[in-house]
Parts: sequence; C-alpha cells; structure tokens
Amino acid sequence: MTYIEANEAAIDAMRALNPSESIIMLNLLKFRDKALDGFGVDGMSGGEAFRRYGELNDEEDVKFGSDPIWVGLAKNTVIGGEDWDLAILVRYPTRQHFIDKVDNAKYREIAKVRHAAILDSRAIELTQIIPAL
Repeated sequence: MTYIEANEAAIDAMRALNPSESIIMLNLLKFRDKALDGFGVDGMSGGEAFRRYGELNDEEDVKFGSDPIWVGLAKNTVIGGEDWDLAILVRYPTRQHFIDKVDNAKYREIAKVRHAAILDSRAIELTQIIPAL
C-alpha cells in the first residue's frame, strides 16, 4: 500500500496533544519516475517536481516556521522491505505551526505539486526525549 496524502485521523490526534510542543517530522519519500501532469510540473521527473514543491513550500506565508534540519539520500533499508529515495527531518517550532500549515488553503494548493512528485511517502511526528529539553 502506498501513502501520499496526510491521514486526517492522525492530524486530529495531533490536535489533541500539547499545541506548543516542538516537533520534528520525519519524511521518507519515494519519487515517481515522471511527475503527474496537470500540476505545473509537466515533463519533470518526480525528484525535479519535488524540488519545485520545496521552492514553493519555502515561501514565508506557507512555511509556518518549518526548518529542514537534515536531508539525505536513502540508501539501504536494513530493517524492513521499503525502498526510499530521500529522508528529511523538518523542525516545527510548535505542533500548532504544523497543524496551521496543513490547514492553510495556499499550502493545500502547493501540496498538489508534492502529490504529483511522490509515489509513496511517510511523515512521522517526532518529539525529542534525549537529550531532555
């Protein structure tokens, strides 16, 4: 099974948690060979289309404090059978910043470019426990 869009039940679960807690989102991404047409990235590879999404996503009115703190090429899955192209850790000042972003109409339009680029993905909310904050 592949996943591209946010799970609304997971977003609702986030809403029930402390909105001021800092979070990091772990993103695991598998790109399409060719991006879907009709989203402004026609003729691009999935990786190229995702770079375009990143440029659009970096605009201040849709950034919501997000800060990519680590980006790397995925190599070998040592435990599990999944195959990823890219892993990204994105820090959000608060959980509410992330929720506000996914609720934002302009971001939802930009997210269509992500959809065109991605074959499969995971986004996992993380909170830090070591070292203690």
